[in-house]
Amino acid sequence: MTYKPNPDNILEVRNLCVDYILDHGEFSAVKNVSFHIKKGEIFGLAGESGCGKSTIAFAINRLLQPPAHISSGEIYLDGENTLLKNDSELADMRWSKVSMVFQSAMNSLNPVITIEEQFRDMLHAHKGMNRAQAAERARELLVLVGIDPARLSDYPHQFSGGMRQRIVIAIGLALNPDLVVMDEPTTALDVVVHREILQEIYKLREKFGFSIMFITHDLSLMT
Repeated sequence: MTYKPNPDNILEVRNLCVDYILDHGEFSAVKNVSFHIKKGEIFGLAGESGCGKSTIAFAINRLLQPPAHISSGEIYLDGENTLLKNDSELADMRWSKVSMVFQSAMNSLNPVITIEEQFRDMLHAHKGMNRAQAAERARELLVLVGIDPARLSDYPHQFSGGMRQRIVIAIGLALNPDLVVMDEPTTALDVVVHREILQEIYKLREKFGFSIMFITHDLSLMT
């Protein structure tokens, strides 16, 4: 019988298995994982370092690179099986349906181009925006996360760790995704900035209604 996803869920992961192909055989990193995230829900995924949390996040976004591969299972995003999508369909899905805030903000931003260029590259590639349109959208997004839009011409190293994380979150929201996967978004930030970033995330979710998959190894962040 063909499985029919629940229309109330933005994401359904069913019996997901991810293996790494090694010289001496296959290593199972994720084995028979199942969960679902409702539309507008904040879902927490917690576990110790190396347990496969980020592997699950990359699988959801179809960003796994060899030697990792999805060996079995199903991933439904808004009712569609992402494992059946071709490269063009996946490109349309990423950032607009599901976006990802990666673990290290500094590593997520290109250090040799300005913040404006980083927004423009993504907005042009996915929405065909010209320079002026992309700059206007980037200014709107920086205001949303509490950063002065006059700083669009600055480079990543000119921002604090917390501000860089806010910029990465803003980029993740640029195309109004239905689901934002946040892979340890407060890693390497101090406790005060932790709180500020979490409050910002919650405020944005309340305003726009997107679902969040929040990945962490810190159980205190789940409360």
